[in-house]
Amino acid sequence: MSILNWPSTERPREKLLLQGPAALSDAELLAIFLRTGMRGKTALDLARELLQTFGSLRKLLTCSEKEFCALPGLGPVKYVQVQAVLEMGQRFLHEDLQQKPVLSCQKSTRAYLTAKLRHLPHEVFFCLFLNTQNQLLASESLAQGSLQSSRLYPREVVQRCLHHNASAVIFAHNHPSGQCQPSQADIELTRALQEALDLMDITVHDHLVIGDGEIFSFAERGWL
Repeated sequence: MSILNWPSTERPREKLLLQGPAALSDAELLAIFLRTGMRGKTALDLARELLQTFGSLRKLLTCSEKEFCALPGLGPVKYVQVQAVLEMGQRFLHEDLQQKPVLSCQKSTRAYLTAKLRHLPHEVFFCLFLNTQNQLLASESLAQGSLQSSRLYPREVVQRCLHHNASAVIFAHNHPSGQCQPSQADIELTRALQEALDLMDITVHDHLVIGDGEIFSFAERGWL
């Protein structure tokens, strides 16, 4: 039966309008994105099959172009649309951070960093540069690869802070394994960065390690 023949409370689009997007399952949200199904399958049937194939919505949305386009019902156009949606989400969260002091919106900060870093297949060391009111000045990736081999030197971080005229920073990096527990290299690098920035009167508010559904905070652990 076509989705159009379903009761309005069960059709994903109408359900979203009536109850809000949070009321929809991953399959229902994906069905709205797909718009149409295939011969003998509704968009919701196709969405459920895709989620079963990949195991989760996140894995589907962050897979490679080749993996994405190889599946029935998908293709280059939808892949481009997915990338645009993900980028818009990141930019929305980034703009949200710019509206108020970062330290007073911890949830928004962590949501932005998770959206930015969690899906990456390699480690990225990221920095939020803050002014004296702890408002966001800029954000940028400082290194890629494991922290032991990325050659992230404290003097380079200091230079970027001076470039942005930052008074404080929040560091973050992802663990592609999904485990958020910091390594010894993570701990040693954080200490080295904090010592270098202390000399310039630049505060390190936190270093967040982004895992799969979990975030480790150096500040919350009392390590800063």
